[in-house]
Amino acid sequence: MISKKMQPLLNNNSAIRAMFEEGKRLAGIYGAENVYDFSLGNPNVPAPAAVNQAICRILEEEPSVFVHGYMSNAGYEDVREAIAASLNRRFGTGFHVDNILMTVGAASGLNVILKTLLDPGDEVLTFAPYFVEYGSYVRNYDGILKVVPPDTETFQPDLSGFRRMLTPLTRAVIINTPNNPTGVIYSAGTLKAMADILREKQEEYGTEIVLISDEPYRELAYDGAEVPYVTKFYDNTVICYSYSKSLSLPGERIGYLVIPDALKDSREVFQAAVIANRVSGSVNAPSLMQRVILRCVDEKVDLEAYDRNRSLLYNGLKALGFSCIRPQGAFYLFVKSPEADEKHFCEVCKKYNILVVPGTSFACPGFVRISYCVSPEQIKRSLPAFQKVAEEYGLEGQSL
Repeated sequence: MISKKMQPLLNNNSAIRAMFEEGKRLAGIYGAENVYDFSLGNPNVPAPAAVNQAICRILEEEPSVFVHGYMSNAGYEDVREAIAASLNRRFGTGFHVDNILMTVGAASGLNVILKTLLDPGDEVLTFAPYFVEYGSYVRNYDGILKVVPPDTETFQPDLSGFRRMLTPLTRAVIINTPNNPTGVIYSAGTLKAMADILREKQEEYGTEIVLISDEPYRELAYDGAEVPYVTKFYDNTVICYSYSKSLSLPGERIGYLVIPDALKDSREVFQAAVIANRVSGSVNAPSLMQRVILRCVDEKVDLEAYDRNRSLLYNGLKALGFSCIRPQGAFYLFVKSPEADEKHFCEVCKKYNILVVPGTSFACPGFVRISYCVSPEQIKRSLPAFQKVAEEYGLEGQSL
């Protein structure tokens, strides 16, 4: 009964979700307070109070038929205008209503633009480590995902490897900054060099290559770090954004695409993406949440809460002898496994009720992802368990 296309996905279900389900099982046995689940990027910082207030006011002030009804498949015009104006204020861009397409979160946005762009056999490049679902999204449209191996010292993109892997079949490149799982922000220098390579290869091959910037973590940057706006570096750019992290609304599935005028055949691409939004089954982004975004377009979550968690976990693990770069953004640590087989390391962690995700899930073996969008109390309770793991591996760290 299962299609040949679905069978591999069934056999290789997400390790992230598998760990999440394991966490629920262990919590039932040992109690939730004794299980340290760092598997899922599920924000624990509440949505800003303005979001709840906006929902109540919308239901009181706006007509029910309007709030819960259909609209243009691209989304409400006033919402799109507000997003364009916000981007223009913050990043000095020149977007307008017909550059913004409302989507069912970033996942749907990526599927919409890939459906718009790809023919069977087209190649899409991304950089390891990367969010595992990119492969599924590309295969949805019979494309081929090619992965540039990681630079495990800096986790900035390996641009020499990138240049070698571009071919006349390359249709798109997906980048993710701040990055899941490393928390690294791609620098302006990196983006400029990447753009130069893409322009060079477009001219060499006589093709158009679209740079898709997946940005659900854009607002989560620490220590004053800047997240450069990618459209400033390369004309053939599409931005894919989600409010899942920036407003703590992962379950509401609300985001947008930016399809700039500078993109080749921008108007046609935008109209095709609107149709892709409809025929993919989304029809339109959730209507109530679009109205919420209109009123909360410049709101942000409590970034200091994530920053405190970042320092607490990073400093704690480093003190115990674990190796990890300090993340600049997002809410993940990408920790080097004390043994080559990081899946076995995950099993050792599980003995102490610690749940982390193996790096092979991000095409980067030898590391594990630890999500610190949890309560600070969980991090504090987990450190003695991490100490037992460190002792099992004979790491040279401090005792708690």
